[in-house]
Amino acid sequence: MNSQPSDWNIANAVTIVRLLLIPLFVWALWDIDNMAMRYTATGIFFVAVLTDKLDGYLARSRNLITDFGKLADSIADKALIGAALIMLSWHGVLWWWVTIVMLLREIGITVMRMYMKKKAVMAAGKGGKLKMVLQSLFIGGLLMPWRDFMPDWMATTMEWATWVLVAAALVVSLVSAAQYVQDAKRINREAS
Repeated sequence: MNSQPSDWNIANAVTIVRLLLIPLFVWALWDIDNMAMRYTATGIFFVAVLTDKLDGYLARSRNLITDFGKLADSIADKALIGAALIMLSWHGVLWWWVTIVMLLREIGITVMRMYMKKKAVMAAGKGGKLKMVLQSLFIGGLLMPWRDFMPDWMATTMEWATWVLVAAALVVSLVSAAQYVQDAKRINREAS
């Protein structure tokens, strides 16, 4: 008999920690001009991103994959990235249109995946995973006060690299969204 692992496991606990870090991150980033708080927010963000890798590794390596874990992990990812995008735009660090495009993409794909669940589960594709990595990197780059500890030329290089990551994340977001839509159309055709 093949039994489902308990929802009360180490992988899901790590996911819950990530969810709990989100309000702490928002609180720390509230005063972006306070360098101590900005460093704190950056540190919290990177710890939260690392917990995403850790909970996935623990779930797979210890056979602790649960429906709750899949749902909570997805919610934690979207909430962390969404909170960071909104806070960065609110502080004028990131253009609002970038945040809006990325949030609308997330909402649209999530709604479509929930609708399609009746016919087939649409797993996260490689494009969606790459999007998350690029978003995490550019958010980290925008959070980091490069000029506080680097010479100007090096800080400028890091800032430009961050904006390249923003552009790449936007492109991957839109391309992966288009791929999800194509997959949904294919599933609908096969189900008909």
